Amino acid sequence: MAGNRACMFSVALALLGVLLASIPTTVQSIGVCYGVNGDGLPSASDVVQLYQSNGITGMRIYFPDANALQALSGSNIGLIVDVANEDLASLASDRSAATAWVQTNVQAYQGLNIKYIAAGNEVGDQGGDTGNILPAMQNLDAALSAAGLGGIKVSTSVSQGVTTGYPPSQGTFSAGYMGPIAQYLASIGAPLLANVYPYFSYVDNQAQIDINYALFTSPGTVVQDGANAYQNLFDALVDTFYSALESAGAGSVNVVVSESGWPSAGGTAATTDNAQTYNQNLIKHVGQGTPKRPSAIEAYVFAMFNEDKKGPAEIEKHFGLFNPDKSPAYPISF
Repeated sequence: MAGNRACMFSVALALLGVLLASIPTTVQSIGVCYGVNGDGLPSASDVVQLYQSNGITGMRIYFPDANALQALSGSNIGLIVDVANEDLASLASDRSAATAWVQTNVQAYQGLNIKYIAAGNEVGDQGGDTGNILPAMQNLDAALSAAGLGGIKVSTSVSQGVTTGYPPSQGTFSAGYMGPIAQYLASIGAPLLANVYPYFSYVDNQAQIDINYALFTSPGTVVQDGANAYQNLFDALVDTFYSALESAGAGSVNVVVSESGWPSAGGTAATTDNAQTYNQNLIKHVGQGTPKRPSAIEAYVFAMFNEDKKGPAEIEKHFGLFNPDKSPAYPISF
C-alpha cells in the first residue's frame, strides 16, 4: 500500500505540474493615457480613484505632472512618464540635466510604480530634432542607474509612421534614426513604445481597408502572411513594428503599445458605437498577443477624458473614455 500511495502521490504531483504549466504566467496589462488638455477635468486624486474603481492598472502621463505623481503615491498603478519633447535638447547635451530631471521628477516622489520613461512622443512627426532622442535616452538611463533606479526602463514613443512595409513580415523602419534607437533598446532590455492606431490607417486607406478589419469585427482571416493569419489591423500594425525591429538587428525588443484608441465624434467613422466597439475589443484582445508574438500585450488606451482644448483637428477632442464629469462617454469594461 505504501508503494501505491507513493505512486499515486507522484501522479498527483505530475498532474499538478501540468495544470500549473497551463496557467498563463503573464496577463494583459491595460492602461489608459491621462491627458489634461481640457476644461473642468477632475482633480488628480479623483482621477486616480476613477482608474482604481474601473480596474485600470496602468497610466501614461505626457509630462511629469506633480499633481498626478503625488496622487499616484501608493496606488501601485504602473506608470509611463513622458519627457516633454521640448526638454530633450537639454537632456541630450548635458548629463547633469538628466540627473536633475530624475531627481526632480522621480526621486522626489515616494510610493510610485514607474515602469518607463518616454524620451519624447512622436518627436519626428511633430517637427522635433530626432537627433536628440538617443543621447537623451542614454543620459536618462545613466542617471536612473546612478540613482539605483535601473529597474525603470527608458524608451521613446513613436508613431506607426516610422515603419513601412506590407505585409507585416516586410516591415522595416522608414526613419533612419530608428535603427540606432532600436539597437540601444536591445542593449538595455527596454521596450519600444509604439502608438498604434488602426483608425488612422483605415481613414487614410478606406478603399483598401474594410472597417471591420480595423474594429476587430472581421469574421475571419483578412491577410495571410506566410504562416501568419491576420484577422485585425491592430495585430498587423504591431507585427510590422516587430519585423522592423528584427530588420534593425533588435529582435529581442518588446513592443509596448503606448497609445491606441478610436474617436467617438469629429471625423470619418468617428461614432460612439465604433469607439466603444474598438476599445472594448482592444481590451479583450491584448491578452492573446499577435501572430508573431502570441503572448500578452501591454497596451494603453488613448485616452481617459475627452479634452476640449486639444486640436487643431476637431477629432482630437473626442478620444476619451470618460467625460470631464467622470461619466462614461460610452459603456466600457476593463
